[in-house]
Amino acid sequence: MVIKMVEFEVWAEKYRPQSLKDVINQTHVTERLKAFVKDKNVPHCLFAGPAGTGKTTCALAMAYDLYGEQWRTNVCETNASDERGIDVVRHKIKDFSRMKAIGNVPYKLVILDEADALTRDAQQALRRTMENFTRTARFILICNYSSRIIDPIQSRAAIFRFKPLSEEDQKKYVDRIVKGEKLKITVDGIKAVLTLAEGDLRRVANLLQASASLKRNITEDVVYEAASRAKPKDVEEMLKLVLKGNFKDARKKLNDMILIQGLAAEDIIREIHRQIYNLEIPEEDKIKLIDKTGEYDFRISEGGSELIQLESLLAQFLLFSKKR
Repeated sequence: MVIKMVEFEVWAEKYRPQSLKDVINQTHVTERLKAFVKDKNVPHCLFAGPAGTGKTTCALAMAYDLYGEQWRTNVCETNASDERGIDVVRHKIKDFSRMKAIGNVPYKLVILDEADALTRDAQQALRRTMENFTRTARFILICNYSSRIIDPIQSRAAIFRFKPLSEEDQKKYVDRIVKGEKLKITVDGIKAVLTLAEGDLRRVANLLQASASLKRNITEDVVYEAASRAKPKDVEEMLKLVLKGNFKDARKKLNDMILIQGLAAEDIIREIHRQIYNLEIPEEDKIKLIDKTGEYDFRISEGGSELIQLESLLAQFLLFSKKR
């Protein structure tokens, strides 16, 4: 019997733009990077910004535009969250940096993802490597928080700040994947994907792939089922019930989400926090409820019983409604 191996491709990688011209938005970054590629003169760079906004994509796309088909042999991509010590800089990165590039570009690229996870000693060693091997290697440091990168490195790099993507930009990416995979998706389904992804295009791709594994016609319910996240409508209904004094039915709704749907307390409390802003109550009251929500979120993170803490939070909402 012959067993056929089916190759499953991760959509976040499958639909990652190969060239800078295909990157969604971030034109304030891509236009400058295109100029570097045209002149074949790339400085050390620091890409900073929220997750899923295209930092790694721009680095890899620039490498492809710069080296063409030979880009893999001229690029060293390292994730600093996995290899964050000084030995990685002294050996792996240093050994790669001292070797001459293949092709007509005189230097290689070292892409250091999540560089803000590097220890301070590793960053000091990296600074010296950047200085000593500028002729044979250029560094692209990628991070969420540039403040965690030491000043000597920041002063040696061109800093690019990536902006959160707008809803329209995210919809373009959804449309790209839907067309590529020949899917169908409802308006509510798109809204659910964007709500859960929170501006992270990598998460958009993963949500669509998980949803498509359940049904090719993606709806709001399919997205929330695939993500195992609380549906906004369920949480909204629960909060309205408890604020009206109906604790019994609100508790029943909560138990349904935790025990039957199997949702995590962190996801439910995150949705509670989001729904507070939509409640038809005075702003001062919203602040008080957000404060209480934060307190119980901390209790859960410290190891408190999820069910007990969430029921206790509902009780706080009930007590609050009676004081109004």
